[in-house]
Amino acid sequence: GNVTFSCSEPQVVPITFLSANRSFLQLPGTPQIDGLSVSFQFRTWNKDGLLMFTELSENSGPLLVYLHSGRLTLLIQKETENPVEISEGTNLHDGLWHSVNINARRHRITLTLDNNAASASHATTVARIYSGNSYYFGGCPDNFTDSQCLNSITAFQGCMRLIFIDNQPKDLILVQQGSLGNFSDLHIDLCGIKDRCLPNYCEHGGKCSQSWSTFYCDCNDTGYMGATCHNSIYEQSCEAYRHQGKTSGFFYIDSDGSGPLGPLRVFCNITEDKIWTAVQHNNTGLTRVQGVDPEKPYTVSFNYNSSAEQLEAMINSAEYCEQEAAYHCKKSRLLNTPNGMPFAWWVGRANEKHLYWGGSLPGIQQCACGLEESCLDMRYFCNCDADREEWTNDTGLLTYKDHLPVSQIVVTDTNRSNSEAAWKIGPLRCYGDRQFWNAASFNTEASYLHFPTFHAEVSADISFFFKTTAVSGVFLENLGIKDFIRVEISSPKEITFSVDVGNGPTEATVQSPTPLNDNQWHYVRAERNLKQTSLQVDNLPKKVLEAPAEGHFRLQLNSQLFVGGTASRQKGFLGCIRSLHLNGQKLDLEERAKMTPGVKPGCPGHCSSYGNLCHNGGKCVEKYNGYSCDCTNSAYEGPFCKEEVSALFEAGTSITYVFQEPYPVTKNASTSSSAIYADAVMSKENIAFSFLTAHTPSLLLYINTYFHEYLAVILSKNGSLQVRYKLSKDGLLIFTIDSGNFANRQLHHVKINREGRELIIQVDQVLKLKHNFSEIDFKAIKSLTLGKVTDSLSLDPEVAKANAYGFTGCLSSVQYNHIAPLKAALRHPSIAPVTVKGSLSESSCASIMEADVNTVTTIYSSSDPFGKTDEREPLSNAVRSDSAVIGG
Repeated sequence: GNVTFSCSEPQVVPITFLSANRSFLQLPGTPQIDGLSVSFQFRTWNKDGLLMFTELSENSGPLLVYLHSGRLTLLIQKETENPVEISEGTNLHDGLWHSVNINARRHRITLTLDNNAASASHATTVARIYSGNSYYFGGCPDNFTDSQCLNSITAFQGCMRLIFIDNQPKDLILVQQGSLGNFSDLHIDLCGIKDRCLPNYCEHGGKCSQSWSTFYCDCNDTGYMGATCHNSIYEQSCEAYRHQGKTSGFFYIDSDGSGPLGPLRVFCNITEDKIWTAVQHNNTGLTRVQGVDPEKPYTVSFNYNSSAEQLEAMINSAEYCEQEAAYHCKKSRLLNTPNGMPFAWWVGRANEKHLYWGGSLPGIQQCACGLEESCLDMRYFCNCDADREEWTNDTGLLTYKDHLPVSQIVVTDTNRSNSEAAWKIGPLRCYGDRQFWNAASFNTEASYLHFPTFHAEVSADISFFFKTTAVSGVFLENLGIKDFIRVEISSPKEITFSVDVGNGPTEATVQSPTPLNDNQWHYVRAERNLKQTSLQVDNLPKKVLEAPAEGHFRLQLNSQLFVGGTASRQKGFLGCIRSLHLNGQKLDLEERAKMTPGVKPGCPGHCSSYGNLCHNGGKCVEKYNGYSCDCTNSAYEGPFCKEEVSALFEAGTSITYVFQEPYPVTKNASTSSSAIYADAVMSKENIAFSFLTAHTPSLLLYINTYFHEYLAVILSKNGSLQVRYKLSKDGLLIFTIDSGNFANRQLHHVKINREGRELIIQVDQVLKLKHNFSEIDFKAIKSLTLGKVTDSLSLDPEVAKANAYGFTGCLSSVQYNHIAPLKAALRHPSIAPVTVKGSLSESSCASIMEADVNTVTTIYSSSDPFGKTDEREPLSNAVRSDSAVIGG
């Protein structure tokens, strides 16, 4: 006869466990004499969660199946024996469907993941395993005790389907109808899991991961930070690093901040008044070329280890850029005549071919000598075009920003007899940040600037500096039909960032302990993304508000952006705003202010906020774009008056500064502050210097007057420091600092301050001595000497003993009131009243000490300033300004 089989797949009905606290599904089991069989499929984003629980029959104990850190674990807890635990898989919270099969017969239990029998895990138990009466999926009812369901395990959030118990499929539609099992807080016939990483809202290559309710961004190795990797960890220019007090070095700059362009590695030269940014390429050396003609030209391309867009953004942000172009030639023509075909050219931005050379102007086929009318042959406009047999060159700077950087150079005329050329293209160098000091002053509450609509649907960041004396006002505002974004100073101590994306207004407010309307510069950064709304003011704690998991998330704006005012008729802003950035884009406030009534470009008063960046007596000087530090009356130099000025003294070296008619210490110094009249009566001394030596006794500093009074600072034979005052009324006063041997090849810092009768001596930032004189005035100061006193003065025996050796070592940053004698001797010996005798060479005391401590080589020297003078004995760790180390 015929036998007919009819097969049907079980109905696939997914269920969703919604709550991490209340969701569960209870299904009946079919208790058997021996063994159990359970299978199901699950899908989740959570690393942890209880998948299944049952109380095994015949007191076999509870059985749990759960996820822990994305790994599947089966656990049987028994009172009479050790727990049975087996685990399978990794990263099972990946949002994909995974199948679980549990089979037990007698004493053996097997856990199979994703139907992979080859990798199934097995375990054995002492007691037999019996199927349970009830099976709980996703969680347990509230009336269960901790021991029954191990509620310490997080409940499951996700989806399940295809549940089989003891080989019987469970119809979840019957569960929904109430005729099978029990459930709480489920969606049946629906898998409500969301892929929150598609699309990926982590920016700049951040890696997205997620849980049931939200997503997370891993920003490691991206160069960005924040909840969505939106904010660059780098500054936008070298000017910004200088503003932080950084010195020269390699830095990453991100010209468009939170924009799409990545960071660029540059060298910031912060030693001059102008802050130069340099980007090297792969061919900065002088390169020789021979044997090329128009049929087989020589072509070389330049790699700056960056994209063209990054370089373009850096150039556009700068005030000025340049690249040196040099062409050395012997019978090798460069550009030919202005009407002829050029023999060499370069390619710049946008792959454009350019027929002018360094020092000339765009659109003119000439070199620098052509513009200056100084070429070797006046019939040509480049030196090389004269086609001479001897070497000559055309060198100049390419400065037209829209054509830079140089991306390629082509040479075609070195194939004739005795024809040869060599070229060199320098690094790209720029200075100035056009945006950092870009400011506007708002003079009335009704004045404002308007810009195109701020498009920031998914993420928005706003940053700027402000200063004001007003009690409130709106910095900026942009409206949509319902949505809006606004930043304002709502009271003298409060900044508020308000945003509405359709879920109702969200307000982040930062409260300052001190008033913010103090006419000082303050920094504001507001950000809104899918995860949070945040507001940062200066260095105060950041205010962060978490965004709702569901609801509207796109910011829809359609009006113009108002800066310094408001479209919603609220109170406008009175004061200055500068360096305004929206999503990394710079807004040119100055240019817009030039054509807007009630608003002026620029804003004075930078020194009021940044004057403290000028150190060691440096004076802050106000500039239209920022400020600079005037180090005229400081013993230091550099952009912030922090760089030491130090020199190496040998035996017999002396610097004498004579107090006579007023002389300026530097060319731009004022006469009143740079010198002291001979008949002046000094009621105070402010002396500061650093020294490093290995010699005792030594005379460090000596000040004498026309009335045979003096002040001497010496090192005694035992290495102690002595400050000796010889006064007409008090006689000789000796102050000894004997807290150690100061001739120990270490750098020591000395401060001697006398105001009227009170004297304070500090050594290495530690207060060592205080003294009150009966009466003191230095009358008619004659001179100040560093090192050996060479004049025929009647020195007292102790000073004379120290002066026999003078000073051998390193002196740094010497200051006497407003005089910097060491700096005057090194920088302005021709205009300052200073005399130098003996050998004086500039050197860094700090680096000498470092070298002296760290060196492992033995250096031989016959005139080492720190070592022995016996030529027959090797000198260890010697330092000398004109020495060299051979072979290391």
